[in-house]
Amino acid sequence: MPDGTEAGTDPPPRADADERNAMYAIIEEGGGQRKVSEGQETVIDLIEGGAAKAGDSITFDRVLLTGDGEGNTTIGKPYVSGASVTAEIVEPLVKGEKLDIYKFKPKKGYRRKTGHRQKYTHVKITSIKA
Repeated sequence: MPDGTEAGTDPPPRADADERNAMYAIIEEGGGQRKVSEGQETVIDLIEGGAAKAGDSITFDRVLLTGDGEGNTTIGKPYVSGASVTAEIVEPLVKGEKLDIYKFKPKKGYRRKTGHRQKYTHVKITSIKA
């Protein structure tokens, strides 16, 4: 077939209308930028050393861009004034994937193996105010 699909196979899934038209924002968090939308669950850098409680809410005031999914976007210079993103803590401490670090010097009998697991906070975005 001309569109690359074969007869008898299902077409690729499409995003729901709600997902395409959902409000989104790009926030600055943990030295990086993150695109978030309402209802989305994501992990962010560890908050309060993991001492935060599940159910607490956090507000991100450094919003770089907001959009409503219908083509209307607001770009900040550098931040959008009056915009904020509110999130609820789902899990205060989540460990990331284990990374192994190997050190080796040939002909010297020097071998070291260490590991690292980054710690995160699992949050759910509850509202975006533009």
